Amino acid sequence: MKIIVCGGGSVGKSIVSYLVKGNNDITVIDNNQRNLDDISQEYDVLPILGEASHPDILEKADAEHTDLILAVTDCDEVNMVICQIAQSIYEIPHKIARIDSEEFLDPLWGFLYNEKHIPIDLIISPNIEIANAVISILKYPGCSGALPVFNGKSCILSLKLHENCPLLNIPLMQLARIDNDLDISFVNVSRGTECFIPEVYDTLEKGDEINILVKKEDIENVIRSFKLEKPANERVVIFGGNHISLFLGQKFENDDSIVSCKIVEENIDAARKLALELHHAVVIQGPMMSDIILKEAGISHTDASIAVTSNDKDNLLASMLASQSGVSSTVAVVNTPSYNNLIANIGDNILIDRSSVIISKILKEIRKTKIHKAYSLNRGQGEMWEIVLDEENPAVGKKIGELGLPKLSRVFAIERQEKIIYPDPTTTLENGDRLLLYMDSGVIKQVEKIIK
Repeated sequence: MKIIVCGGGSVGKSIVSYLVKGNNDITVIDNNQRNLDDISQEYDVLPILGEASHPDILEKADAEHTDLILAVTDCDEVNMVICQIAQSIYEIPHKIARIDSEEFLDPLWGFLYNEKHIPIDLIISPNIEIANAVISILKYPGCSGALPVFNGKSCILSLKLHENCPLLNIPLMQLARIDNDLDISFVNVSRGTECFIPEVYDTLEKGDEINILVKKEDIENVIRSFKLEKPANERVVIFGGNHISLFLGQKFENDDSIVSCKIVEENIDAARKLALELHHAVVIQGPMMSDIILKEAGISHTDASIAVTSNDKDNLLASMLASQSGVSSTVAVVNTPSYNNLIANIGDNILIDRSSVIISKILKEIRKTKIHKAYSLNRGQGEMWEIVLDEENPAVGKKIGELGLPKLSRVFAIERQEKIIYPDPTTTLENGDRLLLYMDSGVIKQVEKIIK
């Protein structure tokens, strides 16, 4: 697939880091040479310096033969213009635009985004998506991720196991006997650098990161079963004053379960802007590594810290300092390549992979299968798809074992007539089934050919 990414900042780089794993021909356009140098040194892309909203620059990027364009610059209006030119002049079939402004996202103006007006096929709002990921984690203390599936009735819950977990070293087939209330389905297990789909005779080990399917009403009980429960997140400190922290601050101000929210930002202009837009959240201006600032933020009495600056190392360091100060839930937003070498030292700090969050939003557009919902898991090591089968799908009437799915993939759950089924290879697929399918990143193209 030939893809043009317009904007080489943190969002564009996150997208490129994922797209290069596939067989894609990628061009990146940016008006900042430093951004282009950073991306081209790390990834095999064609960098073009210039304004992506100018037709001659898009022509230089061979827009005429492009399958997908992603307009993800920092300016909403520029992204809209890029999509308009991509449609009007070059007829690029798929157009995705980053829109951050609340005014543009207001449902009142939703009718604007179509071929008759502003031709955008998919709108993404990375800051809002990341903020929502943070909120979902804070909602269930003890988990490191909660992704809704089956229309929100269930979640893919991410857990990191400790040595005190009572379910370690027990074959998975026996877990339900030990804990009768444990009604879950395993998606995958990440152990060190290895990520695999567990079999019924496999066991869990200390340090494993697991993804499991859990009914929404059972989430808190499951977290307790794995001995991962933590205090409710009532007092929150946010490191970094940007759009993510603004959105979080607004949400927390309207959340009765949040007792206090404090935001630490070093830049005085950014801090002043936040203070004007928020009503109850406390904005503290100063360096976030300062003992005086941390004391003023009340870090030792905080339940959860959230680091959302644009610098990965700052976010990791802030989380580690918060953890040392006794904060029970620490969250850091990062781009995968920046922390690969540090991952063994993060302890219990929760990482939100910026690229996974953003890519999860656009997977439906870049995959050749009709997908209802999709997520990138384990820092891009695999994907989870939610697919609804209709009567025309060739999989209907076949047993799962007859589909020919590759070894590193599995249908791990089916919703059929409001009931959840944990299938095996002998399960026959029916019209209307809603499948949850996990696959390793290396077999995605094989799965696409089978599940069309």
